[in-house]
Amino acid sequence: MIQIHTSRLVLVAALLGGSVQGLAAQAGTKQDNTAYGTTSAEFLLLGAGARGTALGGAYTAIANDASALYYNPAGVALMTRPGMIVGTYDYVANTRYSWGGIAFPFSGGSKTFGVQLGTFGFKDQPVYTVEQPDGTGATYDVSETFLGLTYAQNFSDRFSAGFTGKFISDNLGDASGKAFAIDFGTNFHAALNGHPVKFSFVLSNLGTNIGYKGNALVTASPRDPIPGESDVPGLDQPSQLRTKAFPLPTTFRVGLAYDVLTASSTRFTLLSDFNQPNNSKAGFSAGAEFMTRNLGGSNFSAALRGSYTYIASNNLQPTTLTTSLSSEENLHGIAAGGGLMYGQGNFNLSVDYAFKYLGILGATHFVSFGLGW
Repeated sequence: MIQIHTSRLVLVAALLGGSVQGLAAQAGTKQDNTAYGTTSAEFLLLGAGARGTALGGAYTAIANDASALYYNPAGVALMTRPGMIVGTYDYVANTRYSWGGIAFPFSGGSKTFGVQLGTFGFKDQPVYTVEQPDGTGATYDVSETFLGLTYAQNFSDRFSAGFTGKFISDNLGDASGKAFAIDFGTNFHAALNGHPVKFSFVLSNLGTNIGYKGNALVTASPRDPIPGESDVPGLDQPSQLRTKAFPLPTTFRVGLAYDVLTASSTRFTLLSDFNQPNNSKAGFSAGAEFMTRNLGGSNFSAALRGSYTYIASNNLQPTTLTTSLSSEENLHGIAAGGGLMYGQGNFNLSVDYAFKYLGILGATHFVSFGLGW
């Protein structure tokens, strides 16, 4: 006889569809004041580690390794031993994003300290102008970097919290800017009908605006002639162009994860996430992870992952407008991947891969390596 737990069905329904209903409730708004395209340092949204990339934004609720430094600082408080993850992202238009993080539990595992570093950019891009459309012979580089320090703590056997302080450097050719930001996250973990359930609340990239300066904003203007007087030769007057400071891409997330299947060697988890960025409308993510341990009685484990992330700013065109690119746009937000882990005692190694589709920009690939001791 099969028993169906009503509370479990309600939770699964919330994981799969609750966020969509929340978005639909906003459809009646007549005036759209969304601040599209008003933030800078968008590389802060590119993720960390292939596991989190494959699970999209929904990963915040179950992040419990070094990549939690990026996704939810409260998650590193759940680490029982030191660990690190490094990864690289083959991004679009020959650009590259790389991330690395390391975390150290202390005080008997109740507290954790961690460091993370993320970089994005490209080099030797030719400079083109209207006057010289074939190139000026000059090149420029883009180098964007953030460094984060994290502290997290378990306040009970069910609740942890953490925060991260970030320094952000944004070098765009001959112009550069700097900013400071914080991330704050919480994780509540309990059990429902004997199955683990986790909730997370994360606020990321809340900080100062970025104002740019540098040689790219320095120009020279000729002296204005005096009316009625002959022009007098003179040196141009140097001047500094003033630019507006841009806010960071701040995002608030609410995540939920539930282990539908929990056994000694297997686990199947459903995940859901609702997010509200400051530069777009609300979005959501939904994903799943299947993990099996001790393959064939060995010390190896494996995982399969998949997710879909809805980002409102990728769907600005009217739904009645169909173009040759519509099919590509509909695939935007799909991600999948897997991982292979080896563990013996306190030592473990892992390699993870993620595939993420960016619509008309094509596919990207993330590979990361993990170490625990």
